Parts: sequence; C-alpha cells; structure tokens
Amino acid sequence: MKCYVPQVALLALFLTFFASAQDQFSSSDSKFLAMDIEKSIITNTENLKNHTTLLAAMKAADMDKILSYHGPFTVFAPSDMAFNTLFSNTSSDLLDPKNKEELKALLRYHIVAGEFTASKILKAMCSGKGKAVFTTVQGEKLTATMKGIDIILTDTMGNSAKIIAADANQCNGVMHEIDSVILPKRIRLLP
Repeated sequence: MKCYVPQVALLALFLTFFASAQDQFSSSDSKFLAMDIEKSIITNTENLKNHTTLLAAMKAADMDKILSYHGPFTVFAPSDMAFNTLFSNTSSDLLDPKNKEELKALLRYHIVAGEFTASKILKAMCSGKGKAVFTTVQGEKLTATMKGIDIILTDTMGNSAKIIAADANQCNGVMHEIDSVILPKRIRLLP
C-alpha cells in the first residue's frame, strides 16, 4: 500500500500558497504584476522602476534582443535592491564591457527555457517530493523548494532567493521577482 501523505501535504501547501498569494497580490497595486501580456519581457522591464539594473545588465550582455522576441522563457528577476547588494559585495563592475561574458553567465542563470508559472513550479515540487530542479539556460541547476508559503530558489552554491512577486505574464514567457541574486558556479568575478 502506498503512502500519499507527502503528496497530500504538498497539495494542501499548494492550495494555501495560492489562497494567500491571491489575497496578498489582489490588494496590491504592484506594477510588476500589472505587466502587459501583449508585450515582451524586455519591453515590460523597461516600464518597471524597480528593475533598472536588470534592464541595464540585459542590455550590457546583449540579451535584450533575445528576450524581446524569442521564448517562452521564465525569468527570475532580481530587484534593484538585490543587485545593489551584490554589487556592494564585489570589487568588479559587472556592467563594464570587459566583464560581458561573466554578466551574460550570471543573467542566463536567472532564466529557464519554457514557461513555468508558480502553479507549474509547485506542481513540479509535488512530483519531486518537495523540490523541483530546473536547468537554466546557462546550463547549471536551480532548485525550488517551499519555506512556509514562499517558493525558495537555491543556487548550486547554496545561496537562496525568495519569489516575492509571481506570474507576471508576457508574450514570450513569465517573470517572477526575487529578493536576491542567485549565482552560478562558473563566475569568477564574484566573492
């Protein structure tokens, strides 16, 4: 006889998360969640005041053209505050043209091919007994787990980021705002 307790517990957590998230975001006038579904990831990011560093990084790494037209992609978008924290801990300027390949690797680690809404991430966690592993377009793994009602992303170095705003749909994918920058192994400019 099979035991379905973990799956039932994750399903209950999934339903609680969505009920809580719906209440949290429905009363919010979050510009992040009010993106135009007819526009691309880049076009919508240009209209966000809290993601200017992400936009500058995408342009500096020449990723803006790809994220303007192709897809679908899932982008885990660090806020300006998350990037400021990262940059304050480094001695290098990642936006410097000589660091373009490092910046590209960092940004690609925040992108997964395909459209993974919060519900699809949670469904993958249910299938994975509490965790889901995604391969980023950079080639390294990113693990999603739950902490309370929050989806937590953990990079290969053990750093984590919380999804603070989910499911900003675009014409070429979906974005989730995260509270810190996640780091790939293969980046030499970071501490």
